[in-house]
Amino acid sequence: MMKFKTNAKCNGCVAAISSKLEGIVDAGDWSVDLSSPNKVLTVKADVPAEVVIAAVKEAGLKAALLEE
Repeated sequence: MMKFKTNAKCNGCVAAISSKLEGIVDAGDWSVDLSSPNKVLTVKADVPAEVVIAAVKEAGLKAALLEE
């Protein structure tokens, strides 16, 4: 499982991320916690972190891998 700090602010941001993660990560394998100060995107799929970061970037947002 990977966690990413994002700059998502609302459900519209989450929807934009969703459209870019579609086909890369199954819908049930990721979530964004908008109540967290870091707006944490959690991904439970076995994909490279760079792929997730690139998808979030394509959605017009930022993501950085959080070290556990």
